[in-house]
Amino acid sequence: MALKSLEELANTAAASGDPFWCVVLKEDIKERQVTKEESFAKMEGMYLAMKEADKQYDGKLRSRSGLSGGDGQRLSEYLEKGESLCGDFITTVMMRAVKMGESNACMKRIVAAPTAGSCGVLPAVLVTMEERFGFSIEQMTQALYVAAGIGEVIAERAFISGAQGGCQAEIGSASAMAAGAAVFLYGGTTQQILHACAMALKNLLGLTCDPVAGLVEIPCIKRNILGAVNALTSADVALAGVKSAIPPDEVIDTMRSIGSMLPKALRETGEGGLAISPEGLKIMEKQQKE
Repeated sequence: MALKSLEELANTAAASGDPFWCVVLKEDIKERQVTKEESFAKMEGMYLAMKEADKQYDGKLRSRSGLSGGDGQRLSEYLEKGESLCGDFITTVMMRAVKMGESNACMKRIVAAPTAGSCGVLPAVLVTMEERFGFSIEQMTQALYVAAGIGEVIAERAFISGAQGGCQAEIGSASAMAAGAAVFLYGGTTQQILHACAMALKNLLGLTCDPVAGLVEIPCIKRNILGAVNALTSADVALAGVKSAIPPDEVIDTMRSIGSMLPKALRETGEGGLAISPEGLKIMEKQQKE
């Protein structure tokens, strides 16, 4: 994408009179040399694939390692009791985030958004919002353009890989993308979209990537819950008119700086953090024997 900052995206939208999502659409058309219809159809297909992945979750499946599977079903059963502390909406988001993460671990089809390890954040927020508020597929596709534009800028200015920048680059980026998309769907302004993105990413700065036994399961799957719920709280704060004191692009640049300072042991190597906790080492030893 030719636009290298969220500020530039916002300024382009203001100058052209186009909504944020449409600026991203036009950039995709230009970059991939496709028609508007072709671009929109591909993005719509991405969203429908997220919905299908959610629908196809199987609570009986377990990952090859045996470390994950079934927690999405447990959350579903808990939700049905109607007794959750967070209420039905947030608990549904939590459930979907876990289901998607478990589906990834069980080698089912998911949509990397922006990565496989963070694949639960965006669909958990978007699918639940569609279900709760009755948005059309067209609106959901537009929201995905918003998320994609944010993700593109983060990838350009910093990184979206845990190996490069820790989990802040994966779950943090996904959370920022989902926050912006949620604000768009709820009728927020371009500036509110950007402030939600900034606050979501700020909340997760410094998050390490420390997969137990080197697998994208512990603590990765449950961190998708954090990313999804953080996205919604950041969206609500922005919609209330609260602004990030640090501009969104500077938050992204800070994430890059922090990621570069993280030791290698905390960047997806499985050599630090939870991966070398006593229980983490026991799990790794067991996996190596098996």
